[in-house]
Amino acid sequence: MKILHTSDWHLGHRLHEQSQSDEQQLFLNWLIQFVNDQLIDVLLISGDIFDTGTPSSQSLSLYYNFLVDLRSTHCKHVVITGGNHDAPGTLNAPKEILKALNIQVIGKASENISDEVFEISVDDEKVIVAAVPYLRDQDIRRAVAGESFAEISDRYKSALIKHYTEVAEVCESINTNNDPVIAMGHLFAIGGTTTDSEQTIYVGNAGDIGAEDFPALFDYIALGHLHRHQKISDKIIYSGTPYILSFSEVNHLKKVICIEVKNKAISSIDNYEVPPFRQVKRVKGTLEECIFQLKQIASHNEQLEPWVEVVLDADSSSSVSFTDINQAVEGLKLKVLKVSLNREHERWNQLLEKTHSKDIKDISPLEVFKLKCEEQNFDITAHPEVEDAFHEVLQLAKKQ
Repeated sequence: MKILHTSDWHLGHRLHEQSQSDEQQLFLNWLIQFVNDQLIDVLLISGDIFDTGTPSSQSLSLYYNFLVDLRSTHCKHVVITGGNHDAPGTLNAPKEILKALNIQVIGKASENISDEVFEISVDDEKVIVAAVPYLRDQDIRRAVAGESFAEISDRYKSALIKHYTEVAEVCESINTNNDPVIAMGHLFAIGGTTTDSEQTIYVGNAGDIGAEDFPALFDYIALGHLHRHQKISDKIIYSGTPYILSFSEVNHLKKVICIEVKNKAISSIDNYEVPPFRQVKRVKGTLEECIFQLKQIASHNEQLEPWVEVVLDADSSSSVSFTDINQAVEGLKLKVLKVSLNREHERWNQLLEKTHSKDIKDISPLEVFKLKCEEQNFDITAHPEVEDAFHEVLQLAKKQ
């Protein structure tokens, strides 16, 4: 049995107000072909199907047309969970109709937790899937009057872990033949790396759980929410977004993950690169250097118009504007979506001066954190618990 893990499609997303529907359609076309070529039996989509809770008719058409097209492929089982960007009502509305087509949808936490567990059989192999959606605070934690933020955070985290523990217990109770158990989730797992396009679930570390907090019963955990493809452990993996959603993701390889089951065990976990359907680039340097790089990008024949961010050196003329850049590249087959000044070198010099350091390596992480608090007008001395939290996160990072 072959199982494909993907997530965070964000249908309807716009990059600097430019619609990404063209590359989204090309991705979905590619995915249909990939599923057929690789003989995928089961498709798991771990949340954030849509970019907003009120998707446009175009985004809904992309979604439903994909599900219809999927019926003509080798894949006969689909499990879809809701993400923090998805409106549970939108995903769940056609739930019963899709169920008749072997498409299981869990838009929000279920009152009966066994409703999140599915047994899927293909030929002589079977897996049990714990389809846990994004767990909203109000869905899993009972409010208590007068709770502090720290108490709310602790109770939410406990409720989140409890939910995964209970769904694992349901899986264990029906797993009479010792078949592989796969969990799905949409959350931030400690050790993951974010990009500019994510919206954090909670402030600080509220609701963040570690690899050790997931039940050991799960043989693979198919995560969504973080947009960079990454492994928290050998069996806890984010598939990441299938296309670039912000310029901070430039040069990230986009992937889907194939899990193969043989003889009642996961025999392999393989990554497959998703082709870049639109070139999204970032060029840096002086005005002349950036224009040269833009012309190089435009010299290639691309299916879709490339989108570019121009980062000018800090010593470039302050009079250079977005309009000037666009006039300089007028007629080229690309579009400049963002122009900014690179002040990184200047910022590091200021940091060295403030900390009386000779080299960046001499600056401690705590000094950087305190200066950032100062920059944000946040009085860390009045909130010692924030500094304690920083030290805790720093220690966790050092363990990675």
